[in-house]
Amino acid sequence: MILDNGKLRIFARAGAADLQGVASYAGAVYVHDGKEIGLLDQGKILTTEVADWGALPAGCEVRDIMTFGSRLCVATNRGLALLRGMTWHQVHGEDGLCCENTLCLAQGFDHDLWIGTRRGAIRNLNGEYQFFSAARWIPDEKVNAIACGEKTVYLATDAGLGIIAYEPFTLAKKAAYYERWLEEWGMKRLGFIHQLFMVDGQWQREVSDNDVGYSSHYLAAKCFEYAVTKDLRARAEAVEMMKSVKWSEEITPIDGFPARSIYAVGEPTIKAMHGSGGLPAEWHITADSVWEWKGDTSSDEIDAHVYETTIFLSLVANDKEREWVVDHLRRVIGHIVDNGFILRDVDGEPTRWARWDPAYLQTPYGYYARGLNGLELFNYLTAALHFTGDEKFAAAKRVHLAQGYLKDILRQKLTFPPSSYTHFDDRLAFYSYYPLIQFETDEELKALWLRSLERSWEVKRIEAAPWFNFIYGSLTGNDCELDRAVAHLREWPLDLRRHSYTNSHRDDLYLPRGYSEYSERVKPLSPRETEPNRWDGDFMRLDGIYGGKVIADPGGWLDAYWMGRYYGMITSPQTDDPSLLTVERRGLQLGAKPYAGPERPKLFHER
Repeated sequence: MILDNGKLRIFARAGAADLQGVASYAGAVYVHDGKEIGLLDQGKILTTEVADWGALPAGCEVRDIMTFGSRLCVATNRGLALLRGMTWHQVHGEDGLCCENTLCLAQGFDHDLWIGTRRGAIRNLNGEYQFFSAARWIPDEKVNAIACGEKTVYLATDAGLGIIAYEPFTLAKKAAYYERWLEEWGMKRLGFIHQLFMVDGQWQREVSDNDVGYSSHYLAAKCFEYAVTKDLRARAEAVEMMKSVKWSEEITPIDGFPARSIYAVGEPTIKAMHGSGGLPAEWHITADSVWEWKGDTSSDEIDAHVYETTIFLSLVANDKEREWVVDHLRRVIGHIVDNGFILRDVDGEPTRWARWDPAYLQTPYGYYARGLNGLELFNYLTAALHFTGDEKFAAAKRVHLAQGYLKDILRQKLTFPPSSYTHFDDRLAFYSYYPLIQFETDEELKALWLRSLERSWEVKRIEAAPWFNFIYGSLTGNDCELDRAVAHLREWPLDLRRHSYTNSHRDDLYLPRGYSEYSERVKPLSPRETEPNRWDGDFMRLDGIYGGKVIADPGGWLDAYWMGRYYGMITSPQTDDPSLLTVERRGLQLGAKPYAGPERPKLFHER
């Protein structure tokens, strides 16, 4: 019924079912009964006058209708239907619609469209579909109704109301926010950065298999930040972290052999008990019984040492600091050279993964990695030669060159069989490309390193993981898909808890145009739709299982952001408004209790 000139009129159509929705579009009234769309015309509901071209999805259930600008939008269980004029257009997964089983519609606050589905909420902004799933964003995956206010969206679910509020942030403010997060959640300790795990209702730091390596990103971030801002606080933190890197070598009884991680005996923390290749962890106690250090050190740690040390020497070190940092590089790489291109552990045997010798690279364990391991060793020797000038490293480089791994290095990124496609090896390769290509003086070798980088980048670029983008762009000057890289930084969630998520049900998992199939056959997903992750993580993983009981380390994000700033790929904010540049330091304790154990001992050069 309608009110017409003060009179109530009843309208219907023959056999009409109960009407379930109504919308005004183009000066007319449209209704639906769950199966069809009808047009109100002179007191009757006509279904044949709605459109001249196209149709609703075949056999669909109509759930909701709404006017959105020049279109009448229809939510169905088989996608969206858009009426423009008198033509139906269908929107499905291949068009970007994340979930076709839609339930409800609402107009947003920024010319955007919100769509409720049985598996989460979708926002369409400027033609891009963004997915908001349960756990991180809403209480339950079934979204029954949506209402939008001023920069706020309210989503009614079977488990309660979800509220998503939008607040202006620059990337500079986000960097400050993550710095505050590290402090408030107790993620810093002894010059290292740690993930947190929920144990018996309390957050605890993990002393992991690879603290020195994972902390390298935060150390690099402080170096780049100091180079950009000249902030002495960033410099001081970089120096303190570099001392902890040096400590990781001095704590062991073997010259040039660095520990994976360091544990203060008795401290309340999660101590990694797994080792390399499924073997037990190798923890060794110091002579004073104050510390334990983790052995069986791998190539990962050496890659990280060279990456962070060369950045520190290039951007931060003064003359005095240069002496002990260069000495550290000389000792670690010297150990590898003096021991025949291996790391030799306390038992006198090579460690499980830190081998670059020809005998190992011809075994089943080492043969598959000869490209990556060959790349790593050239990087170590080139960086050590650049900063020390020691002819020993030039001679070792000639020996390694004669062993014939150049073709393997060119194709170090493995994609077949699919089980050989590993994301953590990508991080190790780009750790190596970054110093190697900067410091290589042989133009023929440098050309080969660049070809290898180009090949690896072509496979990696689909992920839009910005640390890789910025390394590639800085070394080549080529297009590094900057827009996608910066979008990744923007879309990291502010809440760094790693919630569970499910995307494998989605209808839009198509390989995007312009990318080739290697081992990944789905489109990359935003960290908004997955989780914050380290750069050795799988950014193509569709489902996550951590249930909010792990807190990610934002050091990698900060490394990428400040690297982007340093190379001018990200510009400084064009505002002086402090509310858009920084966050209040509140002094809260939200996560693990602050470290209260013994202090790091003085290093050799400090005694």
